[in-house]
Amino acid sequence: MALRLITAGESHGPGLTCIVEGLPAGLELDREAIDRDMARRQLGHGRGGRMKIERDSAQLTAGVRHGRTLGSPIALQVENRDYANWEERMNPWPVEAQVPEVHLPRPGHADLAGLWKFGFTDVRNVLERASARETAARVAGGAVCKAFLRALDVEIRSHVVQVGDVYAAPAGEPLTPADFDRVDDDPVRTLDPAASTRMVEHINVQRKANESIGGAFEVLAFGLVPGLGSHVSWEQRLDGRLAGALCSIQAVKGAEIGEGFGLAGRPGSRAHDEIFHSEDAGFHRATNRSGGLEGGMTTGETLLVRAAIKPIPTLTKPLRSVDTETLEPAQALRERTDSSVVPAAGVVGEAMVAFVLADAYREKFGGDHIEDVRVALAAYRERIGWRR
Repeated sequence: MALRLITAGESHGPGLTCIVEGLPAGLELDREAIDRDMARRQLGHGRGGRMKIERDSAQLTAGVRHGRTLGSPIALQVENRDYANWEERMNPWPVEAQVPEVHLPRPGHADLAGLWKFGFTDVRNVLERASARETAARVAGGAVCKAFLRALDVEIRSHVVQVGDVYAAPAGEPLTPADFDRVDDDPVRTLDPAASTRMVEHINVQRKANESIGGAFEVLAFGLVPGLGSHVSWEQRLDGRLAGALCSIQAVKGAEIGEGFGLAGRPGSRAHDEIFHSEDAGFHRATNRSGGLEGGMTTGETLLVRAAIKPIPTLTKPLRSVDTETLEPAQALRERTDSSVVPAAGVVGEAMVAFVLADAYREKFGGDHIEDVRVALAAYRERIGWRR
């Protein structure tokens, strides 16, 4: 049973829709947990004025009855409150007013390539869907996937490890879910208080200079069983599926698993995770350099992935561009924008990792009802002697 997640909607249109297909029946959903993730996506120092307008929540319109899934496609809708200010420009139906076209593509955005690809003359036909506002729908769908994983004792967390040229100190000990209990209270969602102060200051300085700021976030998944994914075919390898999901997030330009690029410069003796066995723990590792993945499959250690996000391309002091109608030099389009979206991007990263892992669990354990999944999972754990 494969899992599908699709979204629809434009940044300033009436709203966004997410459809999740393939989850079992009988899964209990928590409305507050879904809306909590929606609110978390709006967090972070450096967000722009739109976050003062939107108060995102997800309305379930299909696939759920009395708080439990039916096994049919689940539909979630997210209202765009700002649509009231854009109704004339973004109405799905023709309007009487003359709506001016946008002809000023932004460097670093989908604007110009999308204009060529689809044969448009108005950049707005591209930028509205390309906008990271679309991730609100992904977070809604990801929250449903998280509920499925939570029912299987899997927890997903994220934190910011870099903003601009400011880095958080590495954790001294392996992280646990409890370490993230207050991460959302931090203005940049980092676990390093000293780095947090420097990150906030860096955002403030760059914002005053009309700059946007990138960075990196880390997503961890706790409680996974070994053997999710597969080595037998390239498209089944979980490494590639996770990297593809993370790089599908707007402005993400790189992803790594475990110690990733750092492993390229080490000898093999310091690159791999040695295997041990004890009566209490069974098979286990003392290190987790691989980030919980070997040969395209989970090892049972904590899954750890990171993503690098570039500075967003909409600047308060626009870069140079060309008017697509007159072909004259011009400044790129200037719209309301954020200075930094790295803290919010971590929450989107959680949603995408949750989807990939939920899909892997559905592939391996099947089941029309959540209890079928639990029974199959328990039988697998028993067969391999998994003790964690």
